[in-house]
Amino acid sequence: MVINMDNLKILVVDDESRMRKLVKDFLTRENYEVIEAENGEEAVDIFFAKKDIALIILDIMMPKMDGWEVCREIRKHSDVPIIMLTAKGNEKDELLGFDLGVDEYISKPFSPKILVARVEAVLRRTISTEKEVLEIGGIELDKVAHEVRIDGKEIDLSFKEFELLTYFVVNQGVALSREKILNNVWNYDYFGDARTIDTHVKKLRSKMGDRGKYIKTVWGLGYKFEVN
Repeated sequence: MVINMDNLKILVVDDESRMRKLVKDFLTRENYEVIEAENGEEAVDIFFAKKDIALIILDIMMPKMDGWEVCREIRKHSDVPIIMLTAKGNEKDELLGFDLGVDEYISKPFSPKILVARVEAVLRRTISTEKEVLEIGGIELDKVAHEVRIDGKEIDLSFKEFELLTYFVVNQGVALSREKILNNVWNYDYFGDARTIDTHVKKLRSKMGDRGKYIKTVWGLGYKFEVN
């Protein structure tokens, strides 16, 4: 299925004008509409005013309101995909980013072409015109609406928690290593601490209540989704 991603709005947030221009130039070549913000406060104002931002590229170190604060504020109201752009390569920062619901994490300096590829990958995971609902063991998972119902009651999942549950359901009965989960759910090779998977699984199990038992730990390997 070909997904039309022309003219989707991307919010680029960075206090360095040269960095914003670099990212904007490469994205506009791919027919994205780029909106710029030079600090965190401006980014939050723009996001809630526009209401149709498809993706946010967000720097961490900024005046007035840093990237972490922006991410926390937006995640209170939206699961819009967020790519964190930062000069830091600190593993703790990456884990914090994923815990806050960041979808990708790219350290400066970076290849603009790689950034564009990541943007496209994230958007393809979040935009779909194909109706698809998965049902198993009392769980109803609507991949288009990004909604999950358990025994008829909707549960509130972050974007990454939804992607993780979808991956488990699609691969039910299969023992999945942490590395394989990271590569497929985060969609790229992640060389940080695999504890980010354990953190997401713990939160997911908690939100699923009794159905959380379907996500079984495979000691020394990872996890397996199994209904019994």
